[in-house]
Amino acid sequence: MKKTARKGPKRVGPSAGPLLPLLHAIVRRDLRDFVVDAGMTALADVLEQERAAVCGPRYQHRADRRAFRTGHAMGELVLGGRRVQVERPRARTVEGDELTLPSWHAFASEDPLQERALAQALVGVSTRRYASSLEDVPAGVRTRGTSRSAVSRRFVAATEQQMGTWLGRDLADVDLVVLMIDGVHINEHVVLAALGIDADGKKHVLGIREGATENSTACTALLGDLRERGMRTDRTVLAVLDGSKALAKSVREVFGRHALIQRCQAHKSRNVLDQLPEDLRPSVREALRQAYGCADAARAKRLLGNLARRLRDDHPSAASSLDEGLDETLTVMRLRLPSKLERVLSTTNAVENLIGSVRNLGRRVKRWRDGRMIVRWTVTAVVDAATRFRRIKGAREGLLALVLALRAHDGANAAAEPQGK
Repeated sequence: MKKTARKGPKRVGPSAGPLLPLLHAIVRRDLRDFVVDAGMTALADVLEQERAAVCGPRYQHRADRRAFRTGHAMGELVLGGRRVQVERPRARTVEGDELTLPSWHAFASEDPLQERALAQALVGVSTRRYASSLEDVPAGVRTRGTSRSAVSRRFVAATEQQMGTWLGRDLADVDLVVLMIDGVHINEHVVLAALGIDADGKKHVLGIREGATENSTACTALLGDLRERGMRTDRTVLAVLDGSKALAKSVREVFGRHALIQRCQAHKSRNVLDQLPEDLRPSVREALRQAYGCADAARAKRLLGNLARRLRDDHPSAASSLDEGLDETLTVMRLRLPSKLERVLSTTNAVENLIGSVRNLGRRVKRWRDGRMIVRWTVTAVVDAATRFRRIKGAREGLLALVLALRAHDGANAAAEPQGK
């Protein structure tokens, strides 16, 4: 039986057609330059075809002519984070009005330069180094829009627009169960940030407020703004705060009896340890860890009370710091939530991570001009951080228990209301 050879794929030889010269051209030149040049050529062809569609073929007289060719003019389009000059074919109507070709209008109306300036700033590119961070354009292409002042203007415009949109968002659709508030010092200002957690465990940056200090006036103004934008204050939320008495006062003023306040256990521990000598800190730190790590609120309170009595004679300031608001450091423990969710809601770590993003971005600023600039940069940082948010740990196992506990508190408040009120 005669065997037949298996046919393999055909090899492309030197006479493979017009594709090889094109491939050789790509190899000899930079691929990106080749693509840009090809794109420019294609754009010029499309524009010329559109002009021919309204003006008719060259050198032909037409009785129904609607427009006439009027040469070329230099225009600008956006390419690779900069503006590049492109020759634009022109046409005028028989009445003398300038015509804008459809493709030119489409490309020119898309101006991503503001978004590019914002994105470069978020990854740490300064306005002075913006031009060097961009890819080169082919030789002979005239560009502009990469100077420090031009990039700065675009960044300001982008952040102003973002700030106006973001600070006016409607919050009515956020099913808020947890509210966390913390502040960051920037220059001589304090910016308060409010972080919300909904019934699904998703985090939402609710708003920010700039003030001179972390006082109750600024916090009350922040909460009032959130309420005007749709945040409900007529049902119980868990408010997780640092050790600031001003923040707790403001939350009580706005939410009234609908506020369950949890003081951050990490802040409380730091405040106590900072007022102790170095040799005593390890033992006190371990005592605090054991108290806050037990699952029984009554036992934790007893352990903390014993620690305060032990410190009262030799270190009264540390003892007073521990006594102040001690019950409110155990609020979440009393709700008997799953341990993983309890750890998350016993501290303000979630909002402090957000504050860390603000600090990281703010380090790149050499000079803060005013409070509005601080707010713009803060909004930029928190909006960027929000794109990386994840559900809180323990949400699947424990949030239903939290919601039930909050609604039970609402029922207790309703039962305590005077009859006929």
